[in-house]
Amino acid sequence: MKSVKDMVAAANAMVDHAPAAEMLALHGQPGVTFVDLRDPRELDREGMIPGAFHCPRGMLEFWIDPASPYAKPQFQEDVRFVFYCASGWRSALSARVAQKMGLTNVSHIDDGFSGWKAAGGPVGAKPAKR
Repeated sequence: MKSVKDMVAAANAMVDHAPAAEMLALHGQPGVTFVDLRDPRELDREGMIPGAFHCPRGMLEFWIDPASPYAKPQFQEDVRFVFYCASGWRSALSARVAQKMGLTNVSHIDDGFSGWKAAGGPVGAKPAKR
């Protein structure tokens, strides 16, 4: 059996990643999309990075695949994607999956949203549904 810790380490060996303190410089830059993979309840409790696109982890593959009936236009853009979750495990696995699915400019915050807050990154409320 392969542990989740081993899977995260393998993903990190293949994916660009950095701590939140370094990723702060990308926030608000043109051509960069932050992708929040956390559960909606986490967003309700803790907020999110302002301007981030919310993609629940369970929908990632369906939203990336342009042939899927659930495909989202945000994943069809030619931008750098910075994935994040609470602590960097889901985002490592997600960034690797995104690479395998053809997204080329993918990275993740390896200390997650908790690292973002600790580094003084901006936090906003979860946007209301339209």
